[in-house]
Amino acid sequence: MSPTALNPIQGHHDSFSLPVANGNGHVKDESKVHATARRSPEGGLIKVESDSTKYEEEGIRAKFTDRGADVVKGADGKFSVKKTEKNYEFFTKSKVGKVGLMLVGLGGNNGTTVLATHLANKHQISWRTKDGLQQPNYIGSVVRASTVRLGIDPETGKDVHVPLSDMLPMVHPNDFVIGGWDISGVNMDKAMLRAKVLEWDLQRQLVPHMEGVKPLPSIYYPDFIAANQADRADNLIPGEDKQAHLDHIRNDIRKFKSDNDLDSVVVLWTANTERYADIIEGVNDTSDNLLKSIKDSHEEVSPSTIFAVASILEGVPFINGSPQNTCIPGCIELAEKHQSFIGGDDFKSGQTKVKSVLAEFLVNAGIKPLSISSYNHLGNNDGKNLSSQRQFRSKEISKSSVVDDMVAANHLLYKTAAELTAETGEVTKKGEHPDHIVVIKHVPAVGDSKRAIDEYYSELLMGGRNVMNIFNECEDSLLATPLIFDLAILAELLTRVTYKSLDQAEGEGAQEPKPLYSVLSLLSYMLKAPLVKPGTDVVNSLNRQRNALEGFLKACLGLENTGDILLNTRIW
Repeated sequence: MSPTALNPIQGHHDSFSLPVANGNGHVKDESKVHATARRSPEGGLIKVESDSTKYEEEGIRAKFTDRGADVVKGADGKFSVKKTEKNYEFFTKSKVGKVGLMLVGLGGNNGTTVLATHLANKHQISWRTKDGLQQPNYIGSVVRASTVRLGIDPETGKDVHVPLSDMLPMVHPNDFVIGGWDISGVNMDKAMLRAKVLEWDLQRQLVPHMEGVKPLPSIYYPDFIAANQADRADNLIPGEDKQAHLDHIRNDIRKFKSDNDLDSVVVLWTANTERYADIIEGVNDTSDNLLKSIKDSHEEVSPSTIFAVASILEGVPFINGSPQNTCIPGCIELAEKHQSFIGGDDFKSGQTKVKSVLAEFLVNAGIKPLSISSYNHLGNNDGKNLSSQRQFRSKEISKSSVVDDMVAANHLLYKTAAELTAETGEVTKKGEHPDHIVVIKHVPAVGDSKRAIDEYYSELLMGGRNVMNIFNECEDSLLATPLIFDLAILAELLTRVTYKSLDQAEGEGAQEPKPLYSVLSLLSYMLKAPLVKPGTDVVNSLNRQRNALEGFLKACLGLENTGDILLNTRIW
């Protein structure tokens, strides 16, 4: 059963958001809605006045020039730089429609918090805490709670910032139709109580909205998740036939879409961390081999890959929010063939986000991190699952790669593989890198409140040393939940964007509009181990990830990505 069935108010179908309505169909007072949950004015907040941007009945058409530089290193070690320009036209459909969000792991801490947050905001349920009355909100969401520098007010010379959610037509999180799967069949009100994430007074008011919601049966392959999860696995698709499981999931997606009269659906994995799947030639290395392996019920096909393949074949975006390698090469190739969208891996919510910022700060400041040691303990079911070594290894891999690109960018501090080979006489495949260790322990008493301790040990001028320690306590699901909304909102938006090159003359092989590439690397800001186009470098720098997202949204409006040169303040 979908939560939408509990409320007669349906999702919006126009370009931008409609006024908020309560369960009785009455428009609410926007002044009493938290700023992160308010809706855009009808018709949108921004209108670009430019010959390069046109507002059409179906959407926004914008011309954009991508400026860059080709750099060639000569035999003398000097660099030759040639400026480049590539011209594109982006078209963004403005009709959002009615959007479904299907969560794998609906009954877990994250899933219950997503549904509870959605319902609390939709019904404007406030609750009492020891500090007073608390409003529902979407704090922590990049889309809903952050702003973009749009330009300068010509009268005052001050920067003008607008909500990121107002850059282009995006689905409002209150309008999602939420459903999904879970290996635990507990109804959502009981699952919320089990999770112990939200304040009791809020839970009490949400029970009537959640007690009739039961997750759909899911897939359980014991070899992929920790044995300590077996006692929760009571809501399963029967049998061991993986092809039958794939067909079942595909039918669930179609039925959810049909039953709720949806225009689109996003599927997102927020279930248990799985062990890494082995990449085996002839099994999961190509799309054809992967489909055959599913038909043969091969042991190395994971539940998350079944969900990814089902989503690809149904033409709906799939996002992996856990650290395992769900989107193995065969899965990526299948997405390419069907021009479906996939993204991942692993929500970047707390410690890793801080690490990417601090490591970048140190390296950019010319300070050399020698080691980064990270210790975590938490008490929720995620921590319980990660207490198993094979599942922990997936998390360890996703966390440990977060500083790689920043280290590789500074050959002044860190010797390259070629330099190390020349220095030692032994062939070295990887350049110099700080020692990086990650430890995660399960401590049930602390529940969803995760403790993270980081030590950064760095080299300073003339052989000096610097030690920085950070203690970070965070409520895990309250950080992850806004990211789930962000990923779903942006994934749906990107399905409505097409592009074509303008560098070919009409009639001379002019390009037809195409969708974006299947791997949605623009979602990297929200993910620890970003999935990228094969053969391209992973960008972990949080600043670059954010700039890429902002720059793309501006490009879809025909705007240049306004940098921080602030030339008007540097000249007479």
